[in-house]
Amino acid sequence: MEREPIVFVVDDDEQARTSVCALVQSMGLRAEAFSSGEEFLDSYRETGPGCLVVDVRMLGMSGLELQEELLRRNVLLPVIVLTAYARTPTTVRAIKAGALALIEKPYSDDDLWDAIRKALAHDAVRRSEHERRREIRDRAGRLTPAERRVMQMIVQGRPNKAIAGELDVSVRTVENRRREVFKKMHADSVAELVRLVIDADLDQ
Repeated sequence: MEREPIVFVVDDDEQARTSVCALVQSMGLRAEAFSSGEEFLDSYRETGPGCLVVDVRMLGMSGLELQEELLRRNVLLPVIVLTAYARTPTTVRAIKAGALALIEKPYSDDDLWDAIRKALAHDAVRRSEHERRREIRDRAGRLTPAERRVMQMIVQGRPNKAIAGELDVSVRTVENRRREVFKKMHADSVAELVRLVIDADLDQ
């Protein structure tokens, strides 16, 4: 069962945190508030969908430093940056660190609402793609080494006779392995098999 999305709000200004959380809750979403980037990092566990709304200027770790630390930890939580100082270097640094949106204070509720909805939609797509890759890799893991080799050669566009010659086996053996490859990978055509290999970034 899909977990409920959480909007994580990080801001050292209590009034600002409360305001963002109130907006999130008015959207029918769950909000969790933190007064610093350090507090957020100490408690965050990547267990379900969500996004992060963070202010740039805070005591201790800045919002941009928090973004960069999440990247170092390979945490792919979508980030919305709030700032009263939308200078070009700040914008560039935030975008380079993967921010989906940078919203200048004072902001309208509609702008933040829209950014949160887009961030959660982005997270849902990313999680769906990750699950698809995991599922395809699980299928590939059921192939024998010999079947995996045949799959690699099929994807390279090699005909059965050429595969048999290179592997020094009969064409019938190649046909049998090929049949198992398509069955285990749940593919109905060479084009579909190629797409599965590309989508899951399977080693060639």
